[in-house]
Amino acid sequence: MKMFENKVVLVTGGNRNTGLWLVKKFVDEGAKVFMCGSSEASTAKGVAALEAMGVEGVVAQACDIGDKAQVAALMDLVERTAGTLDILINNAADQGIGLGGPLEMDPDAILKVMGTNVRGGFQVTQAAANRFFMKKPYAVGQPYRGTVVFLSSNTAQRAIRGRTAYCASKGAINAMVRALALDLSPLGIHINACAPGYINTERWDVLDPKIAARRRANCPLGREASGMDIANVVAFLASDMSGNMAGEVVTCDAGCSCQHMPADVDF
Repeated sequence: MKMFENKVVLVTGGNRNTGLWLVKKFVDEGAKVFMCGSSEASTAKGVAALEAMGVEGVVAQACDIGDKAQVAALMDLVERTAGTLDILINNAADQGIGLGGPLEMDPDAILKVMGTNVRGGFQVTQAAANRFFMKKPYAVGQPYRGTVVFLSSNTAQRAIRGRTAYCASKGAINAMVRALALDLSPLGIHINACAPGYINTERWDVLDPKIAARRRANCPLGREASGMDIANVVAFLASDMSGNMAGEVVTCDAGCSCQHMPADVDF
């Protein structure tokens, strides 16, 4: 039996980069998967990319997770099509790239990034819990009513330059995951997070080879994560194998967070 056979899964931001691999992982493991992108065009592009990867049967709908009405419409789709939801993967994110440094950045940019990464992730979780999870029976020691995995980042603990809004939002996600787990674990809702570091996404395709090599030199394992590396950790957190974990943030960053400095400057 596959890991997620007969489970219904929603992946936000499943239309590109790591999101595609998250969708593929759950489909490969037998789940009925729903996914969204932030616009009609990006969602359609994601469906085409998944089909090119051999992934079929995914139900997709555009949803800006920062918009409460669009989140409700997405949950309507899940309810009409599957009748229930078992697992939510909060992957959608505003990367906060190109906003400038802290001296010149428009302060409203912080709210924009937080609006997707924190408020958006919260309201999708709230909607999933109220619409689906809390309607299922639960007793301690029995299967969870529902499972939520957030995608955080190692930048929540170790900041990167020029990305104040993004780093702040990921730190807020870590705190929110702990708070949600504290309140919702007794109700039978299983919540944890995965914190990636470097991931080989489409942004790596345009990197100068010297810059890519320097980034890899920052990784004790010698390579950045693939999308499937992250999907495997998320699948573990979404499965019964992590059943005694709550409010945890599991780092998957090729060992970057375990070092004080990269090898070439650690003297």
